[in-house]
Amino acid sequence: MKKAVTSREPTVRVTRARAAASQSSSSEPSKPHNNAKRSVQDENKISATATSGVQKKRRAVLKDVTNICCDNSYKNCIVPTKILVRKQYITFRITYINFIYCDLIPFCFHFFVDFYFRKNSMLTKKNPVKSQQVSVNSNSMKCDDTEREEKNQVYIDIDSDKADPQKCSLYVCEIYSNLRVAELIHRPRFDFMETVQKDVTQSMRGVLVDWLVEVSVEYKLEPETLYLTVHLIDMFLSKNYIERQKLQLLGITCMLIASKYEETIAPCVDEFCFITDNTYTKSEVIKMESQVLNDINFHLSAPTTQKFLRRFIRAAQASHQSPSRELECLATYLAELTLIDYNFLVFVPSNIAAAAVFLARWMLDQSSHPWNYTLEHYTNYKPMDLKNTICALHGLHLSDTNSPLTVIRSKYKQDKFSSVASFPSRELPETLF
Repeated sequence: MKKAVTSREPTVRVTRARAAASQSSSSEPSKPHNNAKRSVQDENKISATATSGVQKKRRAVLKDVTNICCDNSYKNCIVPTKILVRKQYITFRITYINFIYCDLIPFCFHFFVDFYFRKNSMLTKKNPVKSQQVSVNSNSMKCDDTEREEKNQVYIDIDSDKADPQKCSLYVCEIYSNLRVAELIHRPRFDFMETVQKDVTQSMRGVLVDWLVEVSVEYKLEPETLYLTVHLIDMFLSKNYIERQKLQLLGITCMLIASKYEETIAPCVDEFCFITDNTYTKSEVIKMESQVLNDINFHLSAPTTQKFLRRFIRAAQASHQSPSRELECLATYLAELTLIDYNFLVFVPSNIAAAAVFLARWMLDQSSHPWNYTLEHYTNYKPMDLKNTICALHGLHLSDTNSPLTVIRSKYKQDKFSSVASFPSRELPETLF
């Protein structure tokens, strides 16, 4: 049997590679190898190379797993993380749409219906050419309604300067459209004194805001910082009960947060503790800061009256050859008075800003109507929409001379504000509305 086995001829042809492999195995028997298999593969490779040219390199262990989910194109690749993000986006989108339809339509229904019919009323006119853009006094003007154009009521385009990037002329309309929606979402309750607070009163809130105005003047803070401070105070008081001993702590904490958000160089915590005569420690301020930020979910970009006031003043001065300093200061003074009065929380910031511009124009000039189509276009308010706010603001201005809170009045009696706090208040005739 052994002879038969040894005398049998090999069934596989002996090549030079096999001979070299047998010699190496005889000299180094301890090294395992699979040269037999490798030789067969080599033969296959040689034949494949001869037919197809250059041989492609193959990966030894891992296959090309990048195309498991792809159909010869990266566009069809399915990534599980993207699917999860897409599901979360759809869920958020549905929730957001439900919120918009349930909560915002009662506020915006009248405005959008009025806007829709005014825009589509042009289609029923016989001469649609009149809705084209016209030019008056080198200012770009547009007309949305043929009937208004027949009465020479056109608005002046205040965003015609496309060269200045600081004015954001390309997308400023979209910015303020989003702010109009955001002012309804990020809005404090106008009845928190009656429903949430038991130890704090309206007069205490007025004293606190009046003192914060003095602090902002002392540290030369921006107007946006003051408005955001008052907004944060009202947002916190709308949800949380607070004792009167902690009210001043809440005030300086909200101003600290607003300063970090609006100012280039914000006052430090120690400075805010110092202005309270060290009534509160640094650790108490930091703890309150964390509580306020978590309570508002870090939503610090809420629109305030100051954001709308800047654009509305610009629209009011569109027909002026030079900007009116008195108009700007007087409108700012009237808007700042509303920060002290708790009752103005019932009005949205854009409504207060438009009413301040209306009343300021009337106080400075009674020869013409204070409202025009340019202001109506950019504020989206008609005089009748502002009647309640204007009357409330007019009464607040009349009572300001007898108010014990004198910081704002003293501030705007200075020459740098054109002493607008000393201007007399004019009677509002019913014909204005």
